[in-house]
Amino acid sequence: MKRFLLTVLMVAGTLCCLYAQPKPEQELKKNVLLSASNNVAYPGPGVYKLTPAPKGKHPFYLSHFGRHGSRYLINLRDYEYALDMLDRAGRHDKLTPLGTDVLQRVKRIVYEANNRRGDLTRLGAQQCRDIARRMMTNYPEVFEGNAVVNARSTMVMRCALSMENTLLQMVSMNPKLQIDHNVSFTDLFYLNHSDRELTAEIRQPQVRQAYDDFCNKHFYWQRLAGLLFNDTAYVNHEVNGERLVYYLFRMAGSVQNTELRNQVTLYDIFTDKELYDNWLMENAYWFLSYSHSPITGGRQPFSQRFLLRRIIEQADSCIRLEHPGATLRFGHETSLMPLVCLMGIDGYDQPIDDLEQVAKKGWANYRIFPMAGNVQMVFYRSDRNDSDVLVKVLLNEREATLPVKSDCAPYYHWTDVRAYYLDKLSSFVEPSQK
Repeated sequence: MKRFLLTVLMVAGTLCCLYAQPKPEQELKKNVLLSASNNVAYPGPGVYKLTPAPKGKHPFYLSHFGRHGSRYLINLRDYEYALDMLDRAGRHDKLTPLGTDVLQRVKRIVYEANNRRGDLTRLGAQQCRDIARRMMTNYPEVFEGNAVVNARSTMVMRCALSMENTLLQMVSMNPKLQIDHNVSFTDLFYLNHSDRELTAEIRQPQVRQAYDDFCNKHFYWQRLAGLLFNDTAYVNHEVNGERLVYYLFRMAGSVQNTELRNQVTLYDIFTDKELYDNWLMENAYWFLSYSHSPITGGRQPFSQRFLLRRIIEQADSCIRLEHPGATLRFGHETSLMPLVCLMGIDGYDQPIDDLEQVAKKGWANYRIFPMAGNVQMVFYRSDRNDSDVLVKVLLNEREATLPVKSDCAPYYHWTDVRAYYLDKLSSFVEPSQK
């Protein structure tokens, strides 16, 4: 009975983390940039206060997984589709004055991104430096003296450059740091693992149908098309309004990551409801693809089982050392989001079987994986012989909760955290073992 009550309290606690957050609809009205989902520029931790560690405990090791910093959009169609469609309409005198104005803005955005698709932006590099600076300022004991910083990145250039900017900032603050960094195929099995079996579950017809049904309730393009084009017949025969609005929305969200962020906007052509509904569809997509969604079988976060196991194994190894320093890992949002869900950080492991309830229950993608999004696990002890190691988890540099009992939250006993995650990992049956 006691165990049942404890489980109920733990679940209630993690659910409160979601419900206690401001409603996404309210947040997006205050800050339209959040509608960009995985294209949100890292907002930083804002005004925050770190909870003092229990008496006698001090930080001695930091384990990190981070997404690359701000980048340009990756796919060519993200830039070319809207440009081509508006430009063609302009040559046929089918644009309204607003449509002509939007075309000129789109041209500026496309020109600035020319030959830079997927590249780390200047802002992205600065985000990584700022995170590193706060890391070293908040936990100086971890990085003092000749501490070792072990850093690994996927082979994608924006990730490697994010790692290098982080390390450059750290070395500038402590030249004695011993840096061990590498970019190699050997680390991809845990830094950027993809799972065919889990991916196949996302692509089931019933999943596609659930998502399409949801989108049909929230997507409409006719109003905006009517503002951009002056000929209804032309729109009906020559314009794919759905795709045009989709790509304009993506382009609008991406500008915040570039040097045009204070010069050009496309957000003004959308209403508040259109922005929210476009975000709702993106949010539902990411929820289906990477959370414990019952619609996709509830197993998608296990795609990061190798990453979480690696984090645990390296922590176990580093805890034995006198001055272990830090382990830094750099990858992508497609690893960060399922990792957060797998770990149940801030209640993001909760299953929600109705897509209409996802945002209403506080599940918001932009809180998990903005550009440069990160998870930090900070380990504490009194000395090397202290067997009661504590760990605190931060999501995007803000103290977070875990689905593990604790008498000193936001600090948790590592033995409890370790046991919880190993037990969860053991529940997943590998395809080769079936």
